[in-house]
Amino acid sequence: MSLINKMLQDLDARGTPDGRGDAAGIRSVPERERGVSRALVFGGAAGLTAAAIALGWVYLKRPAVPPVLVSVAGTPVPVSAPAPAVVVSAPAPAPVPAVAAEPEPVFQAEEATPAPAKLRAADMRRITQQAAKPAAAPVVKTAASAVSERIIDGKQVTPQQRVENEYRRALAQLQDGRVSDAMLALQQTLQLDPRHQGARETLVRLLLEAQRPDEAARQLQLSLALDPKQPAQAMMLARLQLDKANGGAAALDTLMRSLPYAADNGEYHAFLAGVLQREQRYREAAEHYQLALQAAPDNSVWWMGLGIALQADNHPAQARQAFERAKGLQTLSPQLQAFVERKLVQLTAAAAK
Repeated sequence: MSLINKMLQDLDARGTPDGRGDAAGIRSVPERERGVSRALVFGGAAGLTAAAIALGWVYLKRPAVPPVLVSVAGTPVPVSAPAPAVVVSAPAPAPVPAVAAEPEPVFQAEEATPAPAKLRAADMRRITQQAAKPAAAPVVKTAASAVSERIIDGKQVTPQQRVENEYRRALAQLQDGRVSDAMLALQQTLQLDPRHQGARETLVRLLLEAQRPDEAARQLQLSLALDPKQPAQAMMLARLQLDKANGGAAALDTLMRSLPYAADNGEYHAFLAGVLQREQRYREAAEHYQLALQAAPDNSVWWMGLGIALQADNHPAQARQAFERAKGLQTLSPQLQAFVERKLVQLTAAAAK
């Protein structure tokens, strides 16, 4: 528009030789002549305006050069002119064949590219953000876990693991109420490991509940033959043996074999004393009752047993003391309390004669 204004000023200045308009020299111009001069002026102005707009449009619509900008920001681009701000080395991408840039794109890159320090910081932030993406870590972890699981599944199961797996299977079947299946699984466990006491005791209990005492006794005998250091199983087997006719000798043999491993077990000594008393070995019975009472001096039933053994072994005075102690504890059942009182009457009468 400045060109149009200058043109109008030039046209206005042509009216006088010194460039100033003279109002006295102004004369009327015919209507036709005045109209032709205005048309020429405005036509020329419109042409110049169109030319300026066309030049501006061409300038603004020039094709952009993003490849050159990206290449400058990401890859080294050697240029003929000394422009160190344009050449930036990127550490991450692979090297790209260098292409000589034309002067105009290089000039635009110099205007659009930031300073080397800022560009380096931006690249560092971009690389850091890409390396810290959280999506990659779970994928790697999941793959590692899958490989680890496959390795574990591919391992050969050890004999001990087979035993434990079979025992757990038996317990699960027992919990589900499948007793027969559980007993078979327990037997399988014992075939793999005859010393598995958990499986042995569970199987014995199930056999007793199923009214199969002979099989239970056989299982206990197998267990004690492998390891006699099991007083509880010895007492259980002795009880099963006592239920049979003339089973006292077998029960006594069972208890005597495990006795060295029950030195501090009062229950074991008292049970052995009762079996000895049943076999009419009263002196030994009295000794084991006394050992049992050392562990539980307030057990009135054991005091009563000691009194019976002492009376049968012809020690009436000591037997009377044992019965009196059993009566004084006041923990016997009414039947046993009456039994002890009758014994005291007999011993008192025998001592009075």
